[in-house]
Amino acid sequence: MTGSLDQFFKTYKTEVENRMIHFLEDLNSTAQLKEAMRYSVNAGGKRIRPLLLMASYLAYAKDVEKTYSSAAALEFIHTYSLIHDDLPAMDDDDIRRGKPTNHKAFDEATAILAGDALLTYSFEIVAQDDLLSDREKVYLIKLLSETSGPNGMVAGQVLDMAAESKYVDLEALETIHKLKTGELLKFAVRAGAYLGQATDEQISHLDQYAHYMGLIFQVQDDILDVIGEENKIGKPVKSDEGNLKSTYPQLLGIDGAIQQKERYAALAKEALQNANADESYLFQLIDYFSKRDH
Repeated sequence: MTGSLDQFFKTYKTEVENRMIHFLEDLNSTAQLKEAMRYSVNAGGKRIRPLLLMASYLAYAKDVEKTYSSAAALEFIHTYSLIHDDLPAMDDDDIRRGKPTNHKAFDEATAILAGDALLTYSFEIVAQDDLLSDREKVYLIKLLSETSGPNGMVAGQVLDMAAESKYVDLEALETIHKLKTGELLKFAVRAGAYLGQATDEQISHLDQYAHYMGLIFQVQDDILDVIGEENKIGKPVKSDEGNLKSTYPQLLGIDGAIQQKERYAALAKEALQNANADESYLFQLIDYFSKRDH
């Protein structure tokens, strides 16, 4: 059995963040753009996606050095998505992680360009990783494009915006979050397992695990928006209600949302067992996703 999840976080989160800082320092770009990129990258966060990538790798292999660049690139894409998500044309949020959002700290044009820069730079980071073979680079770049692009996260954002002020049933809500949240989690889990030399069958089961993890994450996010503590979640509560967004509590009630989350957790655990990874950090992360308070 693996060690404690707390120790896993302490060991690897700092290292991923150090790599992210290093990649930004290496940039030969304008001072304003670098500052705006660094502002959002350094704003904090759980770093769930890179840690999920490393946890998936460790389920099948040992030396995580091979994963750091891909993990940092993934977090850059997530950060870009948050910058754009906060823009006036999207959610029009003023606070992110307890700080002014990027377009408030700088300006709207700079925020858009900082997001664009983080997105494109992520692919350069993977392409230049000396620890990856050419085959691995192509696999990861293709997968990252699929999961973050028009068939993945971006499509989810479009559906999420289109659903505002409308009734959305459970199936449609799951589709939105499968794309908007789940696709980058799928990249994390699949990329780590692929680099760890998991079999195709194991990766197929892990895709199911990642799917349910995305839904668990979103249900808990929706619950925290209703009953969470603002100083912990880093943004105003009831912001989804203010933005007229469809949520699990709105559709199912708080108790129903909790029950739905428990169903997703059971299915995620079953998928892990089928992938022969039920004694890994991935298993502990199910409860972490489900019970987090920020």
